[in-house]
Amino acid sequence: MTSLRTLGTPPNAWTVDVSSADLTRPPLTPHTIELVADTKRLRLDLAKTALLAIDMQNDFCHPDGWLAHIGVDIAPARKPIAPLQKLLPHLRAQDVPIIWLNWGNRPDLLNIGAATRHVYNPTGEGIGLGDPLPKRRAPVLTAGSWAAAIVDELQPPPTDIRVDKYRMSGFWDTPLNSILRNLGRTTLLFAGVNADQCVLVTLQDANFLGYDCIFLADCSATTSPEFCWQATQYNINQCFGFVSDSQRLSEAIATAKLA
Repeated sequence: MTSLRTLGTPPNAWTVDVSSADLTRPPLTPHTIELVADTKRLRLDLAKTALLAIDMQNDFCHPDGWLAHIGVDIAPARKPIAPLQKLLPHLRAQDVPIIWLNWGNRPDLLNIGAATRHVYNPTGEGIGLGDPLPKRRAPVLTAGSWAAAIVDELQPPPTDIRVDKYRMSGFWDTPLNSILRNLGRTTLLFAGVNADQCVLVTLQDANFLGYDCIFLADCSATTSPEFCWQATQYNINQCFGFVSDSQRLSEAIATAKLA
């Protein structure tokens, strides 16, 4: 008698042997919590939840990165670091996947069009995508480079998941959706920068794909004007999901553990 072997990543996995294949995909054990959001009290299942940490990388959050090089005050982009340092261990302890979604282009930029390159070098004369930074000589937003690396303060363990993205949305032309489906994750927590750009656009695409979306306000930030931050939260609450924060999430996890 042969033993069954697992094919795939649970919960999207079969068990098979030479004569049979079990396609039932055993469900994940529920792990429910109640999270207070700005507009409603949410009941959600941590067994079906993942956190997306978006663009917490050197080019956006380090004094030697691209954003600082072009004269942007990066202090706001560093604000999510402290709350994420506190929150992520709690989520990892509950087996919630942490997915680092960093902008990391191909070195040859063959998958990047002129419109995207224009955003980062509108005159064609400055330092844009793939060009070396003055201080570190790292190519801007290039996969595998210092510029695209997660900031030192948030260096993740090997068990976290890393996905390179090439547009403001992390779902565009990336394996993110396939990874989340294989992991059986339908509720997504959103963190990172910039809230009104890459975070919001990724959240919108997640909503369009049928995911439940929760924006963690203190774990996100923007270097844009204040009205952009206000509009981001308004639009999420109005159209795309819910707004909460890491403190309320940590309290919800702690309360569920005591129950």
